[in-house]
Amino acid sequence: MINGIIKCLSFAQKINFLTCKYLESIMKPLENILVVSLEQAVAAPFCSVRLADSGARVIKIERTEGDFARYYDKDVKGESANFVWLNRGKESLVADIKNKEDQLLIQKIISKADVYIQNLTPGAAERAKLGSKDLRIINDKLITCDISGYGQTGSYSQRKAYDLLVQAESGLCSITGNPDSPGRVGVSVCDIACGLNAHSAILQALLVREKTGKGCGIEISLFDGMADWMNVPYLQTVYGSRSVKRVGLSHPSIAPYGAYVSKCGKKILISIQNEREWIQLCSSVLMLHDLSKDERFNKPTNRVKNRIALDQIISNEFIKYNKDVLLERLRRGKIACGVLNSINDLENHPQLRKVKCIIGDEEVELIAPPSIIEGEENKISKIPNIGEDSINIRKEFNE
Repeated sequence: MINGIIKCLSFAQKINFLTCKYLESIMKPLENILVVSLEQAVAAPFCSVRLADSGARVIKIERTEGDFARYYDKDVKGESANFVWLNRGKESLVADIKNKEDQLLIQKIISKADVYIQNLTPGAAERAKLGSKDLRIINDKLITCDISGYGQTGSYSQRKAYDLLVQAESGLCSITGNPDSPGRVGVSVCDIACGLNAHSAILQALLVREKTGKGCGIEISLFDGMADWMNVPYLQTVYGSRSVKRVGLSHPSIAPYGAYVSKCGKKILISIQNEREWIQLCSSVLMLHDLSKDERFNKPTNRVKNRIALDQIISNEFIKYNKDVLLERLRRGKIACGVLNSINDLENHPQLRKVKCIIGDEEVELIAPPSIIEGEENKISKIPNIGEDSINIRKEFNE
């Protein structure tokens, strides 16, 4: 089809057409999109780094001392692990949002921006004359995204919210951990969920703007995002009249499902989802051919009811064999399985993809973003120093 089009064009038109096609092939989806992010910690930076990964220009506004996430630790060449993960490829502008001149500068930048994100404490952006509603009056094509802990309305709206607090308030901690004690999910899952939701909503708004020419306001909260993810235990409790229990590495509704220790000490997780897999586990892995017919275990509900006895039987068999023997049997039986890995194990995992970034003059590797888009390559990006781009940005937008 393209060859047919080219034949009908003059030489100059051919050059122009092929140039456009080449640019399309190397441009990222959000090329020429300007994002201004008045951000800190995790949720908003997670959203904006995903936009930067897609080609957007992201100007990160920081206080004089910088985003406090810079100081969580010094583990990665003097920078914090959180900051390195969530701030590659951004420009850093130091500005005092209480200073009138800096307020005017930020407003001037936002007047030319496509997206504005903020996750300051409740009311802080409005007090600094950087509230989303007012900024959309200045720029009617602007898409604004306000990230908060508990939303813009309601009795919790003015509360500060950190990840663990929202894990607790949303009920997540009550179903995480072992039977004796609730636990925290080991990464900032509420912040991450919020950042994902913000990213998705902004992309939707950009598509709508292509049709209408108008921006819009988006509100995202950590609590709403995690509450949404809690729908299954919520529905089970409200409509199923049963409480969801903490079961550690097991599953509250499926058995066998969990981790069992092998002879070499490694824990192997298995997940039996149907009767075919249950029969295969008994005959091909445990070598206990009659176990599948045992009345205590011959139905999914019976296996859950008699989980303790079943776990003991499986544990007694798994401890006889090394990890590799068990994994080979499980794979031959087409049974879903995995190894309980450490972070050191993750570093050498055969499926792990990495991407490079620059900190100062040094190169480091971090885990690559999950999306693999045909024709796109992950470029090496830089972690900005505090205010590294301030002079150039001020010059650009004050002219």
